[in-house]
Parts: sequence; C-alpha cells; structure tokens
Amino acid sequence: MSGARASGTRRVRAASLAEVSPAARPLATASPAAIAARFEAALAAADGAAGAHCIHELWMRGEFGARIEAALEQLWCRAAASVPEWLPMRYVEWLPAVYEVAGGFTARRRGRSNVYLILLDFADRRRGPYGVYVGMSRYTPAQRFDQHKAGIRAAGSVLKRGLEALTGPTLHLQRLAHAEAARIEAGLAAALADAGLLVEGGH
Repeated sequence: MSGARASGTRRVRAASLAEVSPAARPLATASPAAIAARFEAALAAADGAAGAHCIHELWMRGEFGARIEAALEQLWCRAAASVPEWLPMRYVEWLPAVYEVAGGFTARRRGRSNVYLILLDFADRRRGPYGVYVGMSRYTPAQRFDQHKAGIRAAGSVLKRGLEALTGPTLHLQRLAHAEAARIEAGLAAALADAGLLVEGGH
C-alpha cells in the first residue's frame, strides 16, 4: 500500500471512530497492550476521539482511578481540540454503572426533548465526592448545563454544585417525544439512586 493510501486509510478510521458512541465500546475485545499502543498513537497524532475511546474502555474495565486521571491529563494536553464532549474531564468511579443503567432505557417515539446528566460536586457529603443530576430539556445537555450555571431556569443543586455534563451515557436518549423523555427522566433517576448514587432532579 502506498504512503498516501495508508494515510487516507488512517484518516477514514479516525473519522469513523469519532462517530462511534462510547456505549458501543469499539475496543472491548482489544488487549491492554493494544489499547496502550493505540493511546500512544492517538497522543502522537493529537487524535482526541481515538484517545478518548482508549480511556473509556479502560474506565469501563475498572482501571485504577489514578491511571485514568493521568491518561485524561495527557489527552487534554495533547489533543484538547478533538476530545469528544462525551469524555468526562475528571475520574468518576461509578461511570461504568451509569452507562449500564442508562443503557437499559429506550424510547420508541422521537421528538425534541433530551435526557441529560450533570456531574455534581458532593465532596462535602459522606457519600461523596460526586453525585448526578438527571434532567430533560429541548436544549442539548451542554447548552442546558450552561443555562443552569448562568441561573437560567436553574436547579439549585446544579447552580451550586454542577461540574460538567455527562453526555456519554445518554447519547441514545436525545430527541425524544416529550412524554417518553419525562418517563425516562424519572425512571433513570430512580434507577441510579437504586444503584447507590447521590441523585438530584428526575422530575
């Protein structure tokens, strides 16, 4: 294969990976060594999407928090412009559980409502350091987070404690019919609370 063709193949693969949902776990069958090699290649190429999938897979496998934090710092340092918004900016121990719980919810009817999650700072709580706010809106999760922090129809818990939107677990719960979104919002909040998380919202 010529150098130009090989380069083109790499670009296609990178573009394809950037469009893959983290819930799909495209690296689920990869060995730890293969993931490490992919991550180093992603850093060298400043490929935020590829690096994010590497970190996400290790996260879902229960990798040590310190290693996830170190990998996040490296990726943000080397590829900030292309890191997908679904990758959290900090390590959250219970993220795999949130993906599992949220993955159990589906909607049949489409519309303009989005279910979203926001990471909350509960460092002052015995069950901390983090909690989650569950909401629904016609705005994207990132837009709604910004509104909360600006005091626009804000929930007090998000205004005071909101850290970032956790967009990954609910990527499949966007653009839903209002009634479906309301049902899922309440059900997801209850399910996450049952899973042991500190939950706000959900109504």
